[in-house]
Amino acid sequence: MDYEKIRAEARTAEIQAIRKQKVKYLTISVVVVLLVLLIWQLAVSFELVSTRFFDSPTGVVETIIDKISNRKPDGGYLHQHIWASAKVVWLGFLLAAVIGIPLGLFMGWYGLCDRIIRPLFEIVRPIPSLAWIPIVILFLGIGVEARSVIIFTGCFVATVLNTYTGIRSTNQTLINVAKTCGATNFQIFREIGIPSAMPMIFAGLKTSMGSAWGTIVAAEMLASSNGLGYMIQMGRSFGVVSLIMAGIIVIGILGFISSSIVSYVEGKVLKWRPKK
Repeated sequence: MDYEKIRAEARTAEIQAIRKQKVKYLTISVVVVLLVLLIWQLAVSFELVSTRFFDSPTGVVETIIDKISNRKPDGGYLHQHIWASAKVVWLGFLLAAVIGIPLGLFMGWYGLCDRIIRPLFEIVRPIPSLAWIPIVILFLGIGVEARSVIIFTGCFVATVLNTYTGIRSTNQTLINVAKTCGATNFQIFREIGIPSAMPMIFAGLKTSMGSAWGTIVAAEMLASSNGLGYMIQMGRSFGVVSLIMAGIIVIGILGFISSSIVSYVEGKVLKWRPKK
């Protein structure tokens, strides 16, 4: 019996099944989005909602296209606002990842680090990121650095907590086996603890990315002269509903793309996980 051929055929069938499942889920997602857009368009067209407070999808798309080459009324083109917001989001997000992941790992693995850092972290954890805005503006103004720090405060807690939970959930049986084989505590931390924590770490990063795009709107509305949050604020000031909704839709799209990037990196790093 040709076992290699059987394994190859089984693997091929598995890949085809996974692809069919992905196509099915993608089709469902697209249909749901189109259905929501259709209901939205019909609600506005039949005046079930007031256009004074709610614009149609076609109106929002026209505004987005217009903002590509029109600086009014906020003084910037769409790509300038997108770049300003994306730069701040990714700087704050990456800073939170670089600091938060090691901190969560060491707090979760080493009891001394946990006892020293945990009390301070528990004091900082309940403070909303927007509460830091006045202090950040006072010391850093309203530039990129200031907004990045605000984003950092919004991403930091979720990153640390998920990393901490992930490494604390390391299988004790694997730890005991490694100790029996003579592995040092640091070797167990590196070879078993960190890989075990990786799924939770990426869950925290995706949560942080969503928090980052939610925070950037408030940060730019209160402390900025550009960006998508600033564009939304100017739309409110000038009473341009379509501009407000255009900013919201663009932020949603950028948030989806950002989360997809994190998920792509997760798939590359965690190749050992079974595919669904």
